[in-house]
Amino acid sequence: MLNTLVGYARCCTDTQDLTAQRQRLRELGVEAQRIYLDHGLTGTNCARPGLDQALAAVRSGDTLVVTKLARLARSVPDARAISDSLAARGIRLSLGGQVYDPADPLGKMFFTLMVTFAEFEIDLMRLSAREGTVAARAKGSCAAGHPNSQQEASPTVPATRQRRILHRQPRS
Repeated sequence: MLNTLVGYARCCTDTQDLTAQRQRLRELGVEAQRIYLDHGLTGTNCARPGLDQALAAVRSGDTLVVTKLARLARSVPDARAISDSLAARGIRLSLGGQVYDPADPLGKMFFTLMVTFAEFEIDLMRLSAREGTVAARAKGSCAAGHPNSQQEASPTVPATRQRRILHRQPRS
């Protein structure tokens, strides 16, 4: 059995940079040509080409390496599905250098706890964002990036889109 390290890195937006994750994967022993990337895709999106490529590249005895659990999955069901698939194929999972064996009961428990806390953290951030949006709307300021009808129109946004935004009109 070989122990090839295959890395996966992901960032949520096109403006974010994957350099730090790539560097950390290299520090963890992953060769540059074995690092697969998803740029501008959230962890809740199951259709991630880079993840699909990484999962296709690992073989029995290999290790899938990610810098943080949140780079792999953002929900308990998604993380469990990936973990169970890896375990069934005889592939280990390394999160930031710590290898978890989902076939081991203790490893499985720790992984499940970590995923539960990661999902909890995301849920708290979503709740905070919703509360911020409600508070902004109550004050009459921008909510979710859309100016209200009392604000001036932007010269960089086309006039037809400005009217739709300001009057909350659907596209025709």
